[in-house]
Amino acid sequence: MGGVTGVGTFPEYSGQGLMNKLLLQALTNMREKKQSISYLYPYSIPYYRRKGWEIISDKIVFEVQDYQLPKSKPVPGDVARVDPESNDVKMAYERFSMQTHGAMLRKELAWSEYWRWDSDDLTAAVYYGEDGQPDGYILYWIEEEVFHVKDMIFVHEEARSGLWNFISAHFSMISKVVGNIHTDEQLAFLLEDADIKETISPYFMARIVDIEQFISKYPFKPSTIQREWTFTLQDPLLSWNQGIFTLQIEPNGCGRVIRSDHHRCEDSISIQTMTTMLLGYKRPDYLHKIGRIKCNPETLDLLEDAIEQQAPYFSDYF
Repeated sequence: MGGVTGVGTFPEYSGQGLMNKLLLQALTNMREKKQSISYLYPYSIPYYRRKGWEIISDKIVFEVQDYQLPKSKPVPGDVARVDPESNDVKMAYERFSMQTHGAMLRKELAWSEYWRWDSDDLTAAVYYGEDGQPDGYILYWIEEEVFHVKDMIFVHEEARSGLWNFISAHFSMISKVVGNIHTDEQLAFLLEDADIKETISPYFMARIVDIEQFISKYPFKPSTIQREWTFTLQDPLLSWNQGIFTLQIEPNGCGRVIRSDHHRCEDSISIQTMTTMLLGYKRPDYLHKIGRIKCNPETLDLLEDAIEQQAPYFSDYF
């Protein structure tokens, strides 16, 4: 993945197309480095949509009153407070990210960016399973009787319950819990008192840099047959993503995209729609209903069957 940040020009050079040239050069460099997808946090969603990026993840801000906190559940593990930059926090996240769709695999630079904007009062609490392994964590701080959650991750339901037990143990100290969710976890449904406040807003955007490179690494769902789709792909910026292509998916789920010798094709999709569809943010059926995919019902069934139904998780910022 090639991340984009720090986008801008001096005011006296605005309106001259420099940003378009810089983005094109950046994407060209990514393609040469085999970075087949690019992520960014948008200062303007319409601007980056015009350049080929599309929304692929949400940020949900939740608010749970003290009387809505879940009752403690028995779990075999324990929660302990640790330094936020401890190895146990990093180990828990690594285990989580390796089994979670769309999450960044953090090296030292990514971790330093992750902490860059945080308060000095940030605390970490790690859930250790019965075997002593770090199975999840919560990053939080308490201010003016509010328990603020920066992020909470867990590798199984036991760890989730253990971390919520830890939050609920602060019942006498706080009036409410305010925090962030970066995936489609149904928090309200999981609570006994589901009448909580949740605010959803778009978070990160992505764009496929090179359709052929990306598809060659993409894990489609296995099937008993080979599947094929010929379509016209539109890209507002990159010539190598423009034209008529054929997607071929082997029974084992491996796919490839090749340029087609067709001179005309009724089926069509944009690079923005292809990105959000393949990353699982929006399903093919919905994108077809709103006119973002043009294809027949048989092809739509093929796409629904071939793409895993998992929404991306992305809690980083750069």
